[in-house]
Amino acid sequence: MEKKSKSEQAKDDWMNTKWRPAMGWMYMGVCIFDFVLAPILWATIQFWETQAANDAFRQWQPMTLQGAGLFHMAMGAVLGLAAWGRTQEKLNGTSSNNVPEVPTASVTPRQVQVVAEPVVSVNGKKAPPPAHEPEI
Repeated sequence: MEKKSKSEQAKDDWMNTKWRPAMGWMYMGVCIFDFVLAPILWATIQFWETQAANDAFRQWQPMTLQGAGLFHMAMGAVLGLAAWGRTQEKLNGTSSNNVPEVPTASVTPRQVQVVAEPVVSVNGKKAPPPAHEPEI
């Protein structure tokens, strides 16, 4: 098996590394078109239409909401699973651009004895002892 340099590997797996952001950008573009640009264009075209001079304007029906919004549910599933998969790759260290893990400091718990002095109120009476707090 032949060894490839880093630049050749980067060229080969562009689609493997960039498909998640590409799906997000595509979904954002579709939503911007369907919910912002198309309604504006639709109203503008109707305004300049000469045949419908005295006709009521028709409202834009978003294409992605046809079929009970299956497109949005599918894209939510694809992007959600992609984000979950990416997280698993990072946690397992199998991603193509591994981020080095930051070593965490280990803390050894130790017993601390706290001796509380009795609390005296304004009128001179002693307060009840404080409740036991569990160690975290």
